[in-house]
Amino acid sequence: MTGHQQLQRRLGVLDATSIGLGSMLGAGVFVAFAPAAGLAGRFLVLAVMIAGAVAYCNAVASAELAARYPASGGTYVYGRKRLGEWPGFVAGWGFVTGKSASCAAMALTFGNYIAPQYAVPVAIAAVAALTGVNLLGITRTAFLTRILLAVVLATLVFVAAASIVGPHPAAVPMGGGASDAGAAAGDVSAALGGVLPAAGLMFFAFAGYARIATLGEEVKDPARTIPRAILAALAAAFGIYLALALLLLNHLSPAGLAATATPLLDAVRNSSLAAGAPVVQAGAAAACLGALLALITGVGRTTLAMARERDLPGPLARVGRRSVPFIAELAVAAVVILLLLTTDVMTVVGFSSFGVLIYYAVTNAAAYTLPEHPAYGPRWLNIAGFLGCLLLAFTLPAASVLGMAGVLAAGAAGRFLVLRLRR
Repeated sequence: MTGHQQLQRRLGVLDATSIGLGSMLGAGVFVAFAPAAGLAGRFLVLAVMIAGAVAYCNAVASAELAARYPASGGTYVYGRKRLGEWPGFVAGWGFVTGKSASCAAMALTFGNYIAPQYAVPVAIAAVAALTGVNLLGITRTAFLTRILLAVVLATLVFVAAASIVGPHPAAVPMGGGASDAGAAAGDVSAALGGVLPAAGLMFFAFAGYARIATLGEEVKDPARTIPRAILAALAAAFGIYLALALLLLNHLSPAGLAATATPLLDAVRNSSLAAGAPVVQAGAAAACLGALLALITGVGRTTLAMARERDLPGPLARVGRRSVPFIAELAVAAVVILLLLTTDVMTVVGFSSFGVLIYYAVTNAAAYTLPEHPAYGPRWLNIAGFLGCLLLAFTLPAASVLGMAGVLAAGAAGRFLVLRLRR
């Protein structure tokens, strides 16, 4: 790290936890349940539990590594330190490209909730505004994240209340009766077959703890703060997702949940609290902004780390007067805006799923090589996390796997040529 401009350590446990939880309770909480229910049906809760288990393995590995290597860049740095330059590059390139697509998708989701007829211009304005917040410094980012997180949590409590009080006209008894026993038996095998793909979808709702690791250079007392923040954010997110899955299944039924593109909004509209639907729309907008803010920050820090090692152009490593990698932040914003203007973002974001799971597979492999492991993270957990990531990655749709594999291959080929030219 010698010779590089350093970022300043300004984030405590509360700030870091807020950024992680704000990422995990982003746009995904308002849309992920429906497609996951379409795959897993009444076994949605099992899919959430599998996703949470894999996420826990990854979170522990991230916490171990971030406490040991508290620098910007997350698994890009850990992979280089523990496994070599190439595994680190694959992780970093997969994160930067995949999460840039996710940024665009979240911005577009925000635009669709606020002004569907002008979704793209509103999305671009959101990216520009949040990039401006990031350029003011990490403490401003953490402050705004806490505000948005409070709005989202209040919204989710309201949705839970609506799901409890009902009425539940669309719901069906979970046990079923003799008349539908045959149909239920037929549904079971199909739903069980969709549990792993559904877990793959739900996994990305938990992936926000990576933002904490990528901010390792800006966290106070990282050996203590990072593990606490990562595990606290994950525990809170898991409890929230599990509770919502149970409530939504009971309130809307598996079929009703799978049929809607806005499950939390429909949960309120189909209850005696329907007048509060605008509250959910506002909460969804806040969730998208909170997750987008944290994502832009995390992608910018990984870009900074890759530029420091010359895996991306050197000027991206410049740090401004407010201790912000401003060129990297502006570059990320430009790429996201380009995606919004030229690409079917909702299709492209599916490709990022494969890249993020490969990223966490590298995280677990790197953590496995550590000489010492804390009590909460035995070495066998790294093996379980590595295998879990690969299992979920290769149960994704073939188009997603092939698309992101092509992006990873193109990045690797580019790096190989650059290294040859430097020699």
